[in-house]
Amino acid sequence: MANYTAADIKALRERTGAGMLDVKKALDEADGDQNKALEIIRVKGLKGVAKREDRATSEGLVASHIADVDGGQVGTLIELNCETDFVAKAPKFIELGEAVLAAVVKSGAKTVEEALASDVDGQTLQAFIDADAATLGEKIVLRRVAVVEGPAVTEYLHRTAKDLPPSIGVFAVTDANGASVAKDIAQHVAALSPQFLTRDQIPAEKVEDERRIALETARAEGANKPEHIIEKIAENRLGKFYEEVVLLDQPLAKDPSKKVSQVLADAKGELKSFVRFRVGA
Repeated sequence: MANYTAADIKALRERTGAGMLDVKKALDEADGDQNKALEIIRVKGLKGVAKREDRATSEGLVASHIADVDGGQVGTLIELNCETDFVAKAPKFIELGEAVLAAVVKSGAKTVEEALASDVDGQTLQAFIDADAATLGEKIVLRRVAVVEGPAVTEYLHRTAKDLPPSIGVFAVTDANGASVAKDIAQHVAALSPQFLTRDQIPAEKVEDERRIALETARAEGANKPEHIIEKIAENRLGKFYEEVVLLDQPLAKDPSKKVSQVLADAKGELKSFVRFRVGA
């Protein structure tokens, strides 16, 4: 029987994020040698990378970086996915997330494709991720990259479970005055998930569809009402639609007595853009 203890199994699992059975098999094969077992896990994992290609990756983390530049700040946000929450909370995966974020920031990549092709110690970032995926025993995917720039970039990272890394990440890009309320707005974005900053950003065909549905519904519910009343009811319903999808039209989560637009006006600030990532969504 191989010379190792339960503590050795625990240590190697924490080091690699690999499953119990894989760790025990590796330790058996390595006669209890931790370093040899680590190499066995990695080699076997590399052979399985292609086999894992079709697996779903709905767990993972978001990570962010903000740097000062001339005239403002630049924010980089990434989403790194894995298959299970067990790997998502493994120190090895969290370290990988930090390394991937650092590589993306260093390269200046603005898309996933640019990021994966960038150099990390003489290899591509894709190869770097695959090497760790081999050790972790799961498919690992860099799903999204966002880079924003403005006078001020404010972040908010949210954990949906305290034993997991952040799974929701938000950037709010504002002017200097808007920075004073940007944290509240970023937290609002994390909670309510607006789709657009302003009404003008909604595709015209989507607005027309919503207006048509609102009119048809109002006519069906009030067949005997005058047309101008029906149109008013429809516009009110359209206003509710705007509140659902447009950030500036939404009541602030922290203080629903004020819309986000009013909060910014009170601060004499401007919200220039926002980004929201949620793992797997």
